[in-house]
Amino acid sequence: MQMEQCGKIAREAGILLAATDGQLRNAGLLAIANALEENKEALAAANQVDMKRSQEENLGAPLLKRLTFDIAKINDVIQGIHSLMELTDPLGATKLSTELDEGLDLYKVTCPIGVIGVIFESRPDAFVQISTLCLKSGNAVLLKGGREALETNRLLAKIINQATASVGLPKDWLQNLETREDVTAMLALDHYIDLIIPRGSNSFVQYIMNNSNIPVMGHADGICHVYVHEDADLAQAVAIIVDSKTQYVAACNTLETLLVNEKIAAALLPQLKTALEAKNVHIKGDAATQAIIAVEAATEIDWKTEYLDYILSIKIVPDLNTAINHINTYGSGHTDVILTTTETTAQTFMTLVDSAGVFWNCSTRFSDGFRFGFGAEVGISTSKLHARGPVGLDGLLSYKYKLLGHGQCVADYASGKSQFTHVAKDSNCPI
Repeated sequence: MQMEQCGKIAREAGILLAATDGQLRNAGLLAIANALEENKEALAAANQVDMKRSQEENLGAPLLKRLTFDIAKINDVIQGIHSLMELTDPLGATKLSTELDEGLDLYKVTCPIGVIGVIFESRPDAFVQISTLCLKSGNAVLLKGGREALETNRLLAKIINQATASVGLPKDWLQNLETREDVTAMLALDHYIDLIIPRGSNSFVQYIMNNSNIPVMGHADGICHVYVHEDADLAQAVAIIVDSKTQYVAACNTLETLLVNEKIAAALLPQLKTALEAKNVHIKGDAATQAIIAVEAATEIDWKTEYLDYILSIKIVPDLNTAINHINTYGSGHTDVILTTTETTAQTFMTLVDSAGVFWNCSTRFSDGFRFGFGAEVGISTSKLHARGPVGLDGLLSYKYKLLGHGQCVADYASGKSQFTHVAKDSNCPI
């Protein structure tokens, strides 16, 4: 099918999907969950084909981990769908209610964005999470996953479309794109597609922005930091740093650069080195770090690098302000953490660090739509417009103004015959 036709079909399906009620969309989600349950073995087998091909092509271990879609991962996404079903229907919610005049009432009501194009990495679980979030929020979606997951994503698209069609949802509301040429063609469909969400490197996101008139929402690199202040609890700090770096090393919310206050460095770094090396983490450090523990020298490029691997760079800093400046200079605006026992210090850090997620005494890995209770996520946005941080259901919504009148004309207000009252109301839009 030509991309122009794909866009046209998606637009038509999106209009119909926006008119469905929450009960029908939840029925579609349940049908998807049941179909995934019934097709576990087939999905795992398709994924093994992708895994074998990728291993033969020498795909790196972290990327292979992302590509894995075994029975355990399938069970996880099924559980996620059931959690998503429990969330309140996001559509048709009244966000503002104002009486402009007697019998002339204005309502601001949530609605879908429309048609969303998502370009993402080789994660079949992301295929399910993105598509189900789009369904719950009433959006049609064009999905382009990494070529490594070709067979898995192809089967997922078939299963999901068949499941939702079986309960009466619009046909082809989800479309699976498979080639780079499809992506290039999609970027030209600004008359059909309302939003592009790219997930990938900074250069990739910039390429998308520079080659399309469609609005783009997404994040580039996930260069996340943990800063250990001089009064941090050492045992807690070691546990949080190890979790931030190793719990899932290939994720965009993984710790990449550790900043350590010089007053605590000598006490912390030997313990931390032992704990990290037990997890096979390769450590790089600045000169001050190397004076305390034997590690490879870090260079300027390390402060700008998203490793997505078992590598951690460490820099020793003299104070809180230096740490904040380093993060605002080298960070990607994703997620940054302070470890301290002083609330005022944490408040300063969380106010001045310009990132989508600023955390106190906890792992960077909590920066996630599912963990935030958003029903998974379509991605992380480091933008400050429309949506920021983990983009869940709210980030996939727009709104419309509904004005309900009884024959009013502007001429009456322009002449002074009628007057606006502009009284705030506490009522939902009746239609």
